[in-house]
Amino acid sequence: MRPDSPTMEAPAESLRRRKTGYSDLEPESPPAPGRDPAGSPAHLHTGTFWLTRIVLLKALAFVYFVAFLVAFHQNKQLIGDRGLLPCRVFLKNFQQYFQDRTSWEVFSYMPTILWLMDWSDMNSNLDLLALLGLGISSFVLITGCANMLLMAALWGLYVSLVNVGHVWYSFGWESQLLETGFLGIFLCPLWTLSRLPQHTPTSRIVLWGFRWLIFRIMLGAGLIKIRGDRCWRDLTCMDFHYETQPVPNPAAYYLHHSPWWFHRFETLSNHFIELLVPFFLFLGRRACVIHGVLQILFQAVLIISGNLSFLNWLTMVPSLACFDDATLGFLFPSGPGSLKDRVLQMQRDIRGARPKPRFGSVVRHAANVSLGVLLAWLSVPVVLNLLSSRQVMNTHFNSLHIVNTYGAFGSITKERAEVILQGTASSNASAPDAVWEDYEFKCKPGDPSRRPCLISPYHYRLDWLMWFAAFQTYEHNDWIIHLAGKLLASDAEALSLLAHNPFAGRPPPRWVRGEHYRYKFSRPGGRHAAEGKWWVRKRIGAYFPPLSLEELRPYFRDRGWPLPGPL
Repeated sequence: MRPDSPTMEAPAESLRRRKTGYSDLEPESPPAPGRDPAGSPAHLHTGTFWLTRIVLLKALAFVYFVAFLVAFHQNKQLIGDRGLLPCRVFLKNFQQYFQDRTSWEVFSYMPTILWLMDWSDMNSNLDLLALLGLGISSFVLITGCANMLLMAALWGLYVSLVNVGHVWYSFGWESQLLETGFLGIFLCPLWTLSRLPQHTPTSRIVLWGFRWLIFRIMLGAGLIKIRGDRCWRDLTCMDFHYETQPVPNPAAYYLHHSPWWFHRFETLSNHFIELLVPFFLFLGRRACVIHGVLQILFQAVLIISGNLSFLNWLTMVPSLACFDDATLGFLFPSGPGSLKDRVLQMQRDIRGARPKPRFGSVVRHAANVSLGVLLAWLSVPVVLNLLSSRQVMNTHFNSLHIVNTYGAFGSITKERAEVILQGTASSNASAPDAVWEDYEFKCKPGDPSRRPCLISPYHYRLDWLMWFAAFQTYEHNDWIIHLAGKLLASDAEALSLLAHNPFAGRPPPRWVRGEHYRYKFSRPGGRHAAEGKWWVRKRIGAYFPPLSLEELRPYFRDRGWPLPGPL
């Protein structure tokens, strides 16, 4: 070995430095930003949640954006001036029912900004609320910063829509978004718009509010399954789920035809994730991180296997509260002046001299403690429901939807039923030669040859309600008769909710009827699949008889609905 090789020089150089006291960095010199004294990249410490807040806000803002986008595209057709269930009629009926109450009592029963607005143009009101929500959520999504006022505005706008949304907003994820959004208000400083508000660290109380939320969501879903359908206990539910879920996607077709042992494994995994993993939250940091990872992966699998609106995307949000800055640091770029570098410096400052309490910090701490007390108080009926053998799912106990019960697929339908709307130009609906043509919806099964859609996190509200209507009668869903009337009049707003109008460019149909069908996935490699059919359907019978526009006009007047006609 040569005498001047690095391995021979190093000990001597080290010895000379010890003798002379020389070093590359003087003792009083601070370490380079974002690096430790040895010059290697610095690692974030555990126990702080500055970056966690940014990720939480962005994730929540994304779900808000999708929800307000759905509202902007569909509210006019569903609850607008000429909607299937006009919210103006709903508000007037509600006002009349509580006519002996004060305005504040009426507002507290059903809080919505629409009480304060002019009802002469409800479409404009609904668009305004949706556009404001889109604007604010876009800002938070892009910047990753918000204050309490912006988050409270998002929550107030959405609660205003949910409370007048009739059955269109009756899904469990609407209350879940409102509860998640309410917690999001307390994530932020009151005024400051900064991604790293130095004097407003993320409250542990709020973080535990998010963790308590995901605990209830998952445990509630697991318990309702065990207490509900027997197939969850004998591990056979997944034999039917993919085929009978509200709006299947292409992956559901192939998953449905998986081997029986795979479906048993899926069901056992579901029970593990929903009944056991939630308790990891209380077993320390590492177990909490594992909980967050497993829950997010579980929701990702559900997104791949079905169109469940923004439910699974939303369920990921509270799971993010399981991760601290050290866990989420990989999501952010490194380097001097970066967010990671600034958080590292703030962590060092916290480990040094603790700053004197500020008045704002004291007020904020009091607000967070009050939030904790409120959540604990409102959780009492929720916990009692979880412990009850008569557990209910997707129920709210207050008009603000702050703390709610959750659950999903407590029972699994074994067969898929669909309502197919058809129209004919024939003057005689009973004539044997009458040609009936199908209307196609955006996403729900109709034409057996049409590939299942992939739409999550977007949500077609009418398609979902058609799935529920197929298990009931039209008397329980009078809006479907309203829809039939609008199709008879070629109403442009109603037709915008559909994918195909067989009478486009022609006079409207003279009759519209509802037909009841049973649908099953075609068998891969079978005759129907070879013909390009994803579904095989068989007629069950009539859902509602042929209806004409003249027959329906008195029906609409009795309910205060606008008479259908071309716009």
